[in-house]
Amino acid sequence: MKTMKMRKKHAIRGLYAVTPDESDTAELLRKVRLALQGGASVLQYRNKAANAELKREQAQALRQLVGDFECTYLVNDDAQLAKLVNADGVHLGGGDGSVNLARAILGETKIIGMSCYNRILLAHQAAQQGVDYIAFGAFFPSGVKPDAVKAEVKILQTAKKEINLPIVAIGGITQQNGASLIEAGTDALAVISALWNASDIHVSAQEFSTLFSRASNDI
Repeated sequence: MKTMKMRKKHAIRGLYAVTPDESDTAELLRKVRLALQGGASVLQYRNKAANAELKREQAQALRQLVGDFECTYLVNDDAQLAKLVNADGVHLGGGDGSVNLARAILGETKIIGMSCYNRILLAHQAAQQGVDYIAFGAFFPSGVKPDAVKAEVKILQTAKKEINLPIVAIGGITQQNGASLIEAGTDALAVISALWNASDIHVSAQEFSTLFSRASNDI
C-alpha cells in the first residue's frame, strides 16, 4: 500500500490542464491533444455546461486520447463517471460528496484530490480523510470563477511544511505569475483560460511546462 501511495503522490506535478466548457467533442480533443503535446502532465475533464450524455461521451473520448501520453487523467466532481471511463481518479470540490464515498467507488489505487480553497484546516482534514493531493485558490482574479475566494500565496508555504501531499494551485494563473506559486511550494499549476484561450495552445503548454523545468534546475 505504501508503494501505491507514493506512486499516486508523484503523479501530480507540472501543468495541470482543466478542460474548458466545450460542447464540440472533436474540438475538445483537438485542443487537449495540443496541450498534451506541449507537456501537460495532468488533465482534468471538467465541463459544467454539458449534460450527462455529453459528459460520458467526452470523458470516454479523452480517456482514449490520454493513453497516447504520459498523463494523469482525472474527472471533476463525479466519482461514478471516473469509474465508468477508468480515469486515474477524481477531483472533488467542497460540495461534491465525501472522500470516503469516492474511495469506496474508485478503490484504493485511484487518485482523489480535493479543493481546499483558502482554508488550511480543510486541507488538514482532507489529508486525514486520505486524499492524494490538495488544491488551493484562487490566487489571482479568475475569468472562469470571478467570485472565487481569494487565497494568499503563504498558504502554499504553510501547506508544504505541514502536509505531506502534492499541492495544486488554481485561479487566474498565467505564465507570468505562475513562477511565484512554484517558488512558494506548489507542485502543479491548474490552468484553464491562459491555456485554452491562447493563440497557440501547444506553445502555451510548453511555456507552463518550462516554468517547472526552470524550478528544478534552480534546486
